[in-house]
Amino acid sequence: MKIAVTYQQETGEVFQHFGRTEAFKLYDIEDGKIKSSQVVSTDGTGHEALAGFLADHGVSVVVCGGLGGGMMNALSASGIEVCSGASGNADDAVEAYLAGALVNAGVSCSHHDHEDGSGHHKNHRCGHSHGEHCGHHGREADHAHENCCGHPAEDESESHEDCCGHHGKGCCGHHCEDEDSDFDYEHPPIVFPGKNAGKKVKTHYQGTLNDGTAFDSSYDRNEPLEFIAGVGMMIPGFDKAVVDMNVGDVVNIHLAPEDAYGERDPEAVFTLEKSQLPGSEDLTIGQQIYLGTGMGQSFPVTVTAVDAATITLDANHELAGQELNFKIELLSVEEA
Repeated sequence: MKIAVTYQQETGEVFQHFGRTEAFKLYDIEDGKIKSSQVVSTDGTGHEALAGFLADHGVSVVVCGGLGGGMMNALSASGIEVCSGASGNADDAVEAYLAGALVNAGVSCSHHDHEDGSGHHKNHRCGHSHGEHCGHHGREADHAHENCCGHPAEDESESHEDCCGHHGKGCCGHHCEDEDSDFDYEHPPIVFPGKNAGKKVKTHYQGTLNDGTAFDSSYDRNEPLEFIAGVGMMIPGFDKAVVDMNVGDVVNIHLAPEDAYGERDPEAVFTLEKSQLPGSEDLTIGQQIYLGTGMGQSFPVTVTAVDAATITLDANHELAGQELNFKIELLSVEEA
């Protein structure tokens, strides 16, 4: 697998405006780890043409800051998965993606499907390791599908051809409706005030259900989770706990659904004609795919029923309606 990151060569960080990036850092991945990397110039290639540029380089996943709906559709049409909302060091962003822990600034998203062994998250939005997993927001999917699937706008067929049906490890729930959005990825607004708010924190955590079932653990992966505290990158209860912890503290928290992934929403389960979702003919129950809103956002859905003419999809997070328990250890805090 090859991952591309929009790259700012002077700083080594994720460049925030996809269509204006002057370079990509390409990572060759083997067995879930970075084998090698190289920086390639875009040579002035811009916007939708970048999809062809990346496809020519054999890229299957793009990690980036912000991008617009047109660019998202162009990448999807080229079979390239997009995980937007990333910021900070590019190498760290790829490591976070591989760990299932990449979080989107503002909304969220997580990725992976069921093959990385990292507990429940693998399939979520692009957001981080649990957040999608534990930490992120996951609830935007409930609203996102209203804009694309299940309750499509004027032209359902066109809408789905533009944004739906790409399988793969899906990833993000980006916050970016447009490349020139006013949302500040480098300095996101504080959602939960506290002494660590707006700072980069590193944590270890273990997540369990009330019956003791473990659904996620950074300890098991031996890879701490890094995120900006207090800005909504994580699910509310996780973020609220970390924002006031001291380095070295270990806390155990119990979260009601409203502080985790919310209650299950019956309206987030919807049925489509297969003709509305190109590529759906071979989908099976239990499989996860990513749908898009047509505005640059994507979100995971799970196939729950299939017949000759229709397919039923569930956009609820897999932990929606669940009470969750976390052991959280704060390892470090630094200025973002």
